[in-house]
Amino acid sequence: MSQPVLSLKNVTIYQENKVILSQVNLDVNHGEFLYIIGKTGSGKSSFMKTLYGDLPLTEGEGHIVEFDLAKLQEKDIPYLRRKIGIVFQDFQLLPDRNVTNNMLFVLKATGWVDPVEMQNKIDEVLDKVGMRGFANQMPHQLSGGEQQRVAIARALLNDPEFILADEPTGNLDPQTSAEVLEVLKNINANGKTVIMATHDYALLMKFPSKTLKCEDGSIFEVVQRSV
Repeated sequence: MSQPVLSLKNVTIYQENKVILSQVNLDVNHGEFLYIIGKTGSGKSSFMKTLYGDLPLTEGEGHIVEFDLAKLQEKDIPYLRRKIGIVFQDFQLLPDRNVTNNMLFVLKATGWVDPVEMQNKIDEVLDKVGMRGFANQMPHQLSGGEQQRVAIARALLNDPEFILADEPTGNLDPQTSAEVLEVLKNINANGKTVIMATHDYALLMKFPSKTLKCEDGSIFEVVQRSV
């Protein structure tokens, strides 16, 4: 049996010396789709930040895509993030450049040099999210849903094993949220592991999947009807 792509054992997650979540034990296997739910302030974002190296893991054992989170050093974080695609609530597109140049910025920053290979990769990821025809648009010319599709495409540029989506539909209307989640589900169906933090229970009902809940300093699996 293959190793989990994420394994946490007896982990305590801190934010500025305050315990946010304790006794976190979790294994996520390749190709899973997992929701993280909970009220604002319950620890969802702190959990996600620990996984991509924004918060240090100081207590317990954690491994993600073959990186040891407890031993992660500053110089390792860019390499970790090349193997993890991160999608944020607020898109974080560069406002002064079009969609293609937003993508080029990431590729150049992660070591790509061949112009033809870069353009082919950009075309490929924009195709996957239905945004190929928007390559020359500026972010302000796109709707919120379109910007989030671009952000998802950007997260796919380095062919990550794992997608971490932190409230990716938080700023979107219900219909657009469902469309964005369909994109993430399709990416998952093609073999990517996805963890998505959300407070949108309507999406969970429409697209049911394994669900963990952050509550009272703990994180635990819940059945859908009780979320």
